[in-house]
Amino acid sequence: MKKYSFLVLFVLAIGLFSCSEDKDDGLYGEYLVATPLTSDLIQFKAEAVDVTEPAPIMESGKIYAYKDYVFVNDVNRGFHVLDNSNPSAPSPISFIKLEGNYDISIKDDRLFADSYGDLVILDISDINNIKTVTRIENAIYQQFWCTVGFDVEWPAADFYDYDDFDANRDAIVGWEVKSERMLVSDFERRSNTDILSADVAFSNNAEASTPTRSTTGQGGSLARFKIVADYLYAIEWSSISVFDISDLENPKILDDVYTNGVIETIYNQGDILFLGGTQGMYIYDISSPEKPTFVSEFVHGTACDPVVVDGDYAFVTLRGENSCGGTESGLYIVDISNLASPELKKFYPLTGPYGLGFKDEKLFICDGADGLKVYDKSNVDDLKLLNHFKDIITYDVIPLPNSLLMIGDKVLYQYEYLDDDIRLLSAFDLK
Repeated sequence: MKKYSFLVLFVLAIGLFSCSEDKDDGLYGEYLVATPLTSDLIQFKAEAVDVTEPAPIMESGKIYAYKDYVFVNDVNRGFHVLDNSNPSAPSPISFIKLEGNYDISIKDDRLFADSYGDLVILDISDINNIKTVTRIENAIYQQFWCTVGFDVEWPAADFYDYDDFDANRDAIVGWEVKSERMLVSDFERRSNTDILSADVAFSNNAEASTPTRSTTGQGGSLARFKIVADYLYAIEWSSISVFDISDLENPKILDDVYTNGVIETIYNQGDILFLGGTQGMYIYDISSPEKPTFVSEFVHGTACDPVVVDGDYAFVTLRGENSCGGTESGLYIVDISNLASPELKKFYPLTGPYGLGFKDEKLFICDGADGLKVYDKSNVDDLKLLNHFKDIITYDVIPLPNSLLMIGDKVLYQYEYLDDDIRLLSAFDLK
């Protein structure tokens, strides 16, 4: 009898459980939830800067030239320093470990760099004994996805739970992914409070004097940093961060200037800044250098677009089929003789261009996997192709007075200028 009663209770329990499951059907779901693994932010940043022996490059980024040195960005990891006193045979000096870094600019032996949104200043007066001068926290990037740890690869998940993450205290070093059963309504509520609801707070500080003579380096067309006289301009997302660097070791942080769209590159001709963005080229007057003033914009279809300027013309490359959106790839030549009203002069189709530069009447375009293209730009209505270096991947160029620097896929190329052409001097493998 007892055995019979137990069986009845067991069957009833199963039935109740099944009914409960049926009742829950559609209310609950299984979701992959990613939670950040963190470490102390102060310690993390302290370990993010170092100078080491030369190392293989992981991912080619931007290039920068200063005196007889070339700095090659290893995306998010730092810069490789090369002795380029002999362009036919450059040699490695060191690797500046600078995690969270994308750009640099140099003036009078002081290297300014970004690192996880901070402004880091290094003393490179002795290239074999580089030292950190100072680090100004949260001086540049104001976007949550630019904070420490957001360069860590994100795992596949239904949503990312960082309710306990504090950007002022924590650095994300990895992710833990677990499957959780929860109400569908809870999932929708939590996933709707994603990145933008995170608690991220930033601060500014600094001070100022004047150097006598100044030597400033040269970046490529993909640069986000630009030094003009005693001011450093650093762009990100939709703002220009402005620094008074008349006292090189104690920059003064000035007010940010917010732009009309998403900006990616910066170039100047005298007191005019030209900003390349995902939807156009933006022109700013810096005759009052502490406060860039909007002049005008040239709008194009959505695409990534570096810009360089020579006289009355801006040369803008657009690359479609990428994260910037848009499908059109090519070269826009824009008449800027009237800065208040830039107009399209000519469009030339290209394959998938990145950076560009010019030396006198030669125009150099890095057309991605379609190689380096050299044009005679003396007549902008009829560009003449002088040479096409195929079978190389090209990213950006810096036309130096006596030679052309070009960064490709883990290779630094250098070319000698000829009358109507250029000739390869060296191809330095950074692997």
